[in-house]
Amino acid sequence: MVKKLSKIAAKKAASPAGLLDSQLASSVKDSAQQIWLAGMGAFAKAQAEGGKVFEALVKEGVSLQRKTQSVAEGKLGDVTGKMSSMASEVTSKAGASWDKLENIFEERTAKALGKLGVPTAKDVAELTRRVDELSAAVAKLSKSTKAAPATAAAKAPAKKVAAKRAPARKAAPAA
Repeated sequence: MVKKLSKIAAKKAASPAGLLDSQLASSVKDSAQQIWLAGMGAFAKAQAEGGKVFEALVKEGVSLQRKTQSVAEGKLGDVTGKMSSMASEVTSKAGASWDKLENIFEERTAKALGKLGVPTAKDVAELTRRVDELSAAVAKLSKSTKAAPATAAAKAPAKKVAAKRAPARKAAPAA
């Protein structure tokens, strides 16, 4: 590209208008040289002050990391809370389902035992209560029957009954 520009500049330098063009080209060349030198100076300055810039960037990075870490921890806490609530909800639903399943099992077992004639705990409790009532009634009656003859014997002296003998039978004639 530089060779091409040099040829064009040489052609224009030969013409009378080329003198004006060569001054323009020289001006452009000087500007490009100054831009190049400015870039080189910026690069040198960046290298010289690079340590300071690097330290400033590290400080900003640490600050940014702390901020993002605190935000992340907050979000993690929110997510943990949501997951805990979801887990407890699932647990309660599972517990309800388990209770429902247990009730179905108990009902079917009770129905099968009823068909076989096995008494339920309620039936056994009712029978136990009735047996206790009957035992109490029997005990009460046995106390009252023992007490009644004893009181009657105390009131009136016992009469002696003479034993009657049955008349002897005559022996049947021998045939």
